[in-house]
Amino acid sequence: MSPLIDINSAMSSQTMGVEEVETGIPPALSFSHIHLYTKELKPLSEYKSLEQRCNDFASASGFTPTQAGVESLEEMQKIWTSMDVSGYSPVASETSPANSYISQGRDVVAQLICGLGFRVSSVYDGADTTTMLVTSPDNTGVQFVVTAQKAEKEPTDGTLAPGKTTVSTDGITKLSFNDEFVHFDVSQLLRFFKNHQGRPGISCLAFEVTSGDITNIYNNYSSKHPKLLTPQGMVSYKDGSGSITRVLEVFAYYKGEKQVSDADEGTILRFVEKKLSHASAKKSCKLPGLVEVDATFDGTSFPAYCDHWVSNVVSRTGFLDTLEDTLGFTPKVDFNAGVVAAGEAQIESTVTGNTAAPVDTGGDDKIALKDQSQVYLPINNALTPIGHVHGFIEEIGQGVQHVASRVSDLIAFIQRANDCRRMTGEGFTFLNIPQSYYGVMLKAQFLNKVDSDEPLLGDEDAAKVMIFAEENGLCDLTGAVPLDITREEVKEKLSKCSTIAADKVDDVMEVVMRARFVNLHTLLRGHMSEKSYIAIVKNKILVDVQGEDLLFQIFTSNVLQENVGDEAPFFEFIQRVCSECLGPDGCPAKVKPGCGGFGIRNFLTLFLSIEVSKAMMEVKDAKLAGDAAAVTKAMNRVGAFTDQLNEANPILTDISDAMTAEGGFMEDLAKATDEAEKARLQALADEQALKKKEGNEKLMVCSKKYMEIMKALREA
Repeated sequence: MSPLIDINSAMSSQTMGVEEVETGIPPALSFSHIHLYTKELKPLSEYKSLEQRCNDFASASGFTPTQAGVESLEEMQKIWTSMDVSGYSPVASETSPANSYISQGRDVVAQLICGLGFRVSSVYDGADTTTMLVTSPDNTGVQFVVTAQKAEKEPTDGTLAPGKTTVSTDGITKLSFNDEFVHFDVSQLLRFFKNHQGRPGISCLAFEVTSGDITNIYNNYSSKHPKLLTPQGMVSYKDGSGSITRVLEVFAYYKGEKQVSDADEGTILRFVEKKLSHASAKKSCKLPGLVEVDATFDGTSFPAYCDHWVSNVVSRTGFLDTLEDTLGFTPKVDFNAGVVAAGEAQIESTVTGNTAAPVDTGGDDKIALKDQSQVYLPINNALTPIGHVHGFIEEIGQGVQHVASRVSDLIAFIQRANDCRRMTGEGFTFLNIPQSYYGVMLKAQFLNKVDSDEPLLGDEDAAKVMIFAEENGLCDLTGAVPLDITREEVKEKLSKCSTIAADKVDDVMEVVMRARFVNLHTLLRGHMSEKSYIAIVKNKILVDVQGEDLLFQIFTSNVLQENVGDEAPFFEFIQRVCSECLGPDGCPAKVKPGCGGFGIRNFLTLFLSIEVSKAMMEVKDAKLAGDAAAVTKAMNRVGAFTDQLNEANPILTDISDAMTAEGGFMEDLAKATDEAEKARLQALADEQALKKKEGNEKLMVCSKKYMEIMKALREA
């Protein structure tokens, strides 16, 4: 495959004159790939040795991912350490799975291989760079393209020798690139690192043009946002079959507001369009230059598919306007400062994207799972000079905060990831979610029987049972019940409590057992088994409900993080459980893209958990320094964040329910033809909109309260 000069990369808006550029209807897009830049990659042979070790381990151990997890962890660890490691140089903490896992300084390719069961499916060996394409068992799903400068090359100052590829941007000036594939050129890495404080990260979000003309995107940028065009513009490549792939790259963000700012040259948006030479040609939008290699999976991993990609930016409205001007994207969901205010940290977030048609699954859930035509891009901006989003931008600049991929069974997927990390010492850890999110034991729970209004204990006796439970190990001082406790253990202890009559021991026992996940059960009721509830809590998976749809989600700890405390991106994994109502014809109705929403309840949980993690690091540092006062201050911050989560959760539930109901009434209103019915639906929608507004006002009061608490703690 060789580069060509594309007519659109041979003309800039400055040369043509903005008024001469015709804007066009944006083409249809779908997710393509995520491009990560890192400092170092191992040779392909080492990754293939690691993959073989993983495959041999799965075969020898009989490991099968389940929601319950492995029964004999020690035995699995012994099998892993006995496997041949020739040809692979493990990181220090992977030499013995029993060693404490450290998330900093890890090889993200090895993490994906061991932790998720992904495989290197294509490679590129360039002039100065090496690239690995890592995919799940379905290589049409999520694609992680990982590039690093070759270790044997001397670090370059960015000066490019007369290269294999030249691109003319104005008909006169020639831009030279060392690499024949511009998107893999070392200059791209240098540009990103220069604008990202030298940190590894997610450098590019890439989309496939599925129909229409990529030239229209180029023209839209040329006409409306010429500052965002990259020097190379659009380059075309022809393969051996005569098929042409066009690659357009633009800078994602302005440095500030678009009217007065230059381009932020850190993050790139990439568009890939492949024009087939003939009908039988292979349709693939993998980046030109990538060469397929054998990828053998171990039979235990799950396919994953792109769901949404999130940016932290200076100007949220500016990025929204740019995407609407050039791609036709429009806002889908807004989260205001009340929803995402963790202590003093406040942000606003908007989910934008294209408008994809509902998916006709024909009753097959896999069709909706695999469909990547609905592009969602949540965009965050900070409202206060405190908190994660502000810190991210201040420390490393605007960029991709995280990328979310969806799977068919999140509980089993995460249980597998946790098991693999414990067994092999490699993989991912996940954001720590407080037990109170899922449920803790409270005195009020003993007033009635489980799932009943029938009285159980009086107020005074309930208080005594709470004290007994704390003193006898049925819960800790926060009310958290041990997850692995059995009914037999609980019943034996409760039988010794003089406050509880013998005929009520079983009912009290059920209250204790339910307390481990009582908040989840309030949301989902009997739709899940106790075993599944416990698996969710153990693996710290977040749950949200939107109408009849469910959303399960979880966030990894930072990836590509060099040092403890550094801001860095992370991954999110989700499962959308879409309800399929029957249509008028008696067949399953089409599934709405993004069913289950974006976790309005969990948005706050995510940012609070990030702040709690930072506060816990402060606790650790203070303890190591022997600073008792600092330990107390940091623990008070942890407590305040946890209290805010507990207080905000029921308010968020009310807001979410009102949003869902309002949306449903508005959808029905759009279809209604009878005027009286329209008036009725509008009134119902207005009622829910009022409830949503009242909920937001309550949330703002809650947010302000904890903002003042955190400010007082910080200034103390």
